[in-house]
Amino acid sequence: MSVATPALPVRAECLWAALLPATLMNLPLGSVYSCVVSLRGWVLRALLGGAMLNALVAGAVSAAPACPGEQVATASGCVAVKAAADRIDTIVREAMAKHHLKAVLAGVAIDGRPLSVMAQGESMTGVPATPDMHFRSGAVAIAYIGTVLLQLRDKGVLAIDDKLSKWFPDYPRADQITLAMLVNNTSGYADYVTDESFVQRLYADPFRPWRPEDLTAIALGRPMTCDPGTCWSYAHTNFVILGRVLEKVTGRPLETLIREGILDPLSLRDTRSEMTATVQEPVLHAFTADRDKYEESTFWNPSWTLASGAVMTSSISDLLTSAAAIGTGALVSPDSHALQVAPLTAKLKPWSATAYYGLGIVNLDGWLVQFPSFAGYAAGMAYLPSQRIAIAVSVTFQEKATPGPNRSMDIMKEIAAYLAPQAPLDPQAHGMR
Repeated sequence: MSVATPALPVRAECLWAALLPATLMNLPLGSVYSCVVSLRGWVLRALLGGAMLNALVAGAVSAAPACPGEQVATASGCVAVKAAADRIDTIVREAMAKHHLKAVLAGVAIDGRPLSVMAQGESMTGVPATPDMHFRSGAVAIAYIGTVLLQLRDKGVLAIDDKLSKWFPDYPRADQITLAMLVNNTSGYADYVTDESFVQRLYADPFRPWRPEDLTAIALGRPMTCDPGTCWSYAHTNFVILGRVLEKVTGRPLETLIREGILDPLSLRDTRSEMTATVQEPVLHAFTADRDKYEESTFWNPSWTLASGAVMTSSISDLLTSAAAIGTGALVSPDSHALQVAPLTAKLKPWSATAYYGLGIVNLDGWLVQFPSFAGYAAGMAYLPSQRIAIAVSVTFQEKATPGPNRSMDIMKEIAAYLAPQAPLDPQAHGMR
């Protein structure tokens, strides 16, 4: 998709940033956005030179050496495809033993060609895990929501700097909060997930369905984390509200917008929105000790996790396809993809010029990632544009596993170190768990 965007007047501060890229970090978020849009093409590259360009396009990382024929570039040099797949298999097996994982589904593709799609362990006792099993894909749908937002921008239906007050004028500070602030977690709204009474009710009945209006009522009844645009603070609230905005803008369910804008174009036949706690067959079962006892959590109700219509299940192959499509900007215009991965939050803690939260996708040292985690399911998808490497992993846990960490990160870190040693993927180094 390629949609032309009218050129904006180039402001003086943007020209200064083009000459002195470090000054970009001193601009307000709104000015960074305007500069990214108005200084496109070669000027955009000048603007985001050096480390900033690394973070934006992830293309400045040293390219892997070219390998002949059916070989793959690795930390050990060029090896046969089967040897590379075998090494990935070993990485997974070692991680399963080290971190007490019950099952691992993993996929790796290079330049759109699958290198390995595999499963190890058990879904349930006596039931082997298989690569076609489905699991809750959680925050991967945040990248879908961001993509839908940008698709509507491409169509001229909305602008990402439109104010929330256009649709929800009664929400706190709605006249100061933009759609971009919702999708990149800079709105300042509190997260209902950290509300003590919500947590108590959630664990008292994990099968209970939650309505979007109930979730937003909890969040908006809490003090704001900061003034809009002045801090980065992850809040599920943002995505619930943004989902409702997208439905108001279009008059259509978010589920439909995601299906028509993402699932159908990418032929993601194993990914779908779930309006109940169901998981399509075959199911990768999950187990957790979140309630201080090890129990099955496969069918705990996930309606509280994201916007209605974006609570989804998927397969490892579909996550692999999604990683590459989001990472290359295949579903949006070049301008919108530049905004999608632009460092609009780089000046806000805990982020930096090379690690920051984009419009629904996270840039970690050139890798474009999302890491969902929910009630015994943990997963991740990552794409490295400079080498066209896509990685997807989903894991479940044994009773002896350490509670908390998303262990898909550990596996993806090792796979990245093997296939792209010059481009480390280390989420934990940036505080992600």
